Amino acid sequence: MAVYTNLGAEELAALIAHYPVGPLVSAKGIAEGVSNSNWLIDTQGEDGASARFILTMYERRIELGDLPYFLGLLDHLSAKGCPVPRTIHDREGAAFRMLYGKAIALIEFLPGVSPTKPDATQAFAVGETLAQMHDASQDFALPRANTMGFADNLASLEKCGAAQLASIHPDLPAILEPARTAAALNLSALPQAQIHADLFPDNVLMLGTRVTGLIDFYFACSGAMALDLAITHAAWCFDEEGDYLPALGGALLEGYQGVRKLSNDERRWLPEIAKGAAIRFIASRAEDWLDTPEDALVTRKDPMQFVSRWNCYNDHGADLFA
Repeated sequence: MAVYTNLGAEELAALIAHYPVGPLVSAKGIAEGVSNSNWLIDTQGEDGASARFILTMYERRIELGDLPYFLGLLDHLSAKGCPVPRTIHDREGAAFRMLYGKAIALIEFLPGVSPTKPDATQAFAVGETLAQMHDASQDFALPRANTMGFADNLASLEKCGAAQLASIHPDLPAILEPARTAAALNLSALPQAQIHADLFPDNVLMLGTRVTGLIDFYFACSGAMALDLAITHAAWCFDEEGDYLPALGGALLEGYQGVRKLSNDERRWLPEIAKGAAIRFIASRAEDWLDTPEDALVTRKDPMQFVSRWNCYNDHGADLFA
């Protein structure tokens, strides 16, 4: 279970009392997630109507200085009507509190489930919602650098080293040269916004074909909107074997462009950006694979699944984004 810091009932009740949400009714640890402690919180609500929230204690991989950006972006997008959970501020107006030296935040609970095998209609809705999010984030005042940029991906792969990469799969070291090519890409001239940068299906909540929530913004940053679209394309438009699903790819792009038309430069560069997006997940999966002990009770994610995506973009990218 992803609860690394145990909080007793009395501690949780005292903590929730700092928020205008009514007394605590119940709290249940949430198993999902690998970096933070999370609880599903039910309260009586200020007006006596029951209310539900997610309580998160930031354990690792989150810099305290980034929290105003992450939580502020949630509030900004929610206020503009995007299906994004707002931050619940405490009675003093703070977006997060400190407990035992760790930051802790209360977030609105949104209904919905994450699709495990999304269809084209769902991909279309996600494309629309992503474009709406990009439009809504244009005037968000705080910037944040992308810490998972193409140069960072190359550095991660080079830190792993060719020999270690080969221990995962003999063909994996061959990605080092394409990673060097991707690291040279400069996306700063393309249209910019605040981007999610990790919009896999498990970070989207849906009720049927309606998007009810975009969640887990902890890789969000300032960057090229085309990069966010490419990451989402790589995450949504392939099956578990790595085969491209053209119906989903076409629907995602159609939904996105129904809200926000891509510029000519974005369309021209999308195949190369998509290759870089695939390398990002090759790098992070390879690093996690090598850092995970053999006997750990964790299913390691195979970086070769994204090598197959890179091959698809390399061979057919111009057609996929035409």
